Amino acid sequence: MKKLGLLVIGGIAAFVLISNLGSLFGLAVSLLFLYLILKQFLKADTTLQKIAWGVFGLFILLAAASNIPAILAIVAAYVLYLVYKKWNDEEAVANKDNDPFVNFEKQWSELNK
Repeated sequence: MKKLGLLVIGGIAAFVLISNLGSLFGLAVSLLFLYLILKQFLKADTTLQKIAWGVFGLFILLAAASNIPAILAIVAAYVLYLVYKKWNDEEAVANKDNDPFVNFEKQWSELNK
């Protein structure tokens, strides 16, 4: 039953991530441009250049703000990571319980006491 719940949560998170890939890409590109504009702003010598880079940076910042649904994609990717991690933890515990060598070592240690 736990696996079914993890599968459902993972499926929903995958759909959310896939549906927001466009905004995630747009956010990444706009943040890259914003970083480059910030570097040019800091290199600018005159006040006019600083104002021009600042205005251009403001426009790019507004473009980045329009891609806020990308935060849902980031959260969905994190949920997928947690589901994957939990799924593998359950399999590791199940494999450890079924391992005959682990059981043999437990029984041997009990016999030696």
